[in-house]
Amino acid sequence: MTRSYLFTSESVTEGHPDKVCDQISDAILDEFLKQDPNSRVAVETMTTTNFVGVSGEVTSTGSFDVEKIVRETIAEIGYDDPTLKFDAKSCEVLIKLHSQSPDISQGVTASEQKEQGAGDQGLMFGYATNETDELMPLPISLAHKLTKKLSEVRKTKELPWVRPDGKSQVSVTYVDNKPQNVQTIVVSTQHAPDISNDEIKKQITDKVIKPVCGKWWNDDIAIHVNPTGKFEIGGPHGDAGLTGRKIIVDSYGGMGRHGGGAFSGKDPSKVDRSACYMSRYVAKNIVAAGLADRCEVQVAYAIGVAEPVSLMVNTFDTGKIPENRIEELVEEHFDMKPAAIIEQLNLKKPIFKKTASYGHFGRNEPDFHWEKTDKADALKKSAELIATLN
Repeated sequence: MTRSYLFTSESVTEGHPDKVCDQISDAILDEFLKQDPNSRVAVETMTTTNFVGVSGEVTSTGSFDVEKIVRETIAEIGYDDPTLKFDAKSCEVLIKLHSQSPDISQGVTASEQKEQGAGDQGLMFGYATNETDELMPLPISLAHKLTKKLSEVRKTKELPWVRPDGKSQVSVTYVDNKPQNVQTIVVSTQHAPDISNDEIKKQITDKVIKPVCGKWWNDDIAIHVNPTGKFEIGGPHGDAGLTGRKIIVDSYGGMGRHGGGAFSGKDPSKVDRSACYMSRYVAKNIVAAGLADRCEVQVAYAIGVAEPVSLMVNTFDTGKIPENRIEELVEEHFDMKPAAIIEQLNLKKPIFKKTASYGHFGRNEPDFHWEKTDKADALKKSAELIATLN
């Protein structure tokens, strides 16, 4: 029976209050990793009108002016105008950092007798689908491209009235789990006061939406631009921000499940982050190998224990070989222990600030090793050998 449905995903710009916090937390993480690759970092940031608060736990030999990093990050995002009531130069910055709990540290730190354990208990998911070139769901892929384009036209001053805060939302029609067309697009952008809503809609449609949609554009798409009619007040002045509050934007836009752990501000010993990256790596290679059209990988850990307590592969009835066989291949080709994940994905480098806006997955960045498909050929050959033996 043919099944038709709509699926919607959203993205936010780098100037969204929550994303400002994610970028600040990851900028601080990067600076610690730059000075000490073994840094243990768990940094949370919150923002409101002309205020930033940074708190958390850090154990590191690195030392630097944290406030300077905070202000530089805010300025880079584009909050450098006092009239926006959140300004890199004038905002108050409060910093409260202390060292990691020794109770946690003893379970995570490797020794001669014990391999490095997971930084916490928890469950993590990775997902991939062959519906786009980047093996990501179409709705979140388009949503990220829209917000990234919105930032681009602001920074290049192609649309000089655009301000840093903004959102996108894309609804796609699926038939039998395959994307057919884009039905609705919503774009909300903070703007200067001297432009009409009609002009905003025209320029955003022509300069942002149509170029991003490409082959997915059609004249029947329902377009909503700034549907409230006005979006002058934005950023942290319009809404308080907090690290880790956009976990669905960060991952797969709601397509595929999420274990609940946020990414930003956490060093790679925290499996909330590193194991999600690894699960994406596994799922993407399974799909790239042609073993499934869609794949979700779940892994779970106990704090202080290196070996995962569970591993599951779900191919949503698209697998070319049984799922239990794919799970065996995963165990054969991927080491899911925390130390091995960090080594395989080269995660002790200062690469995390750029993950903190426009999604952690589906981006062809040189340092995003979890996006590589270098295991696909080996998985395919192993699967063919299994078929021969059976």
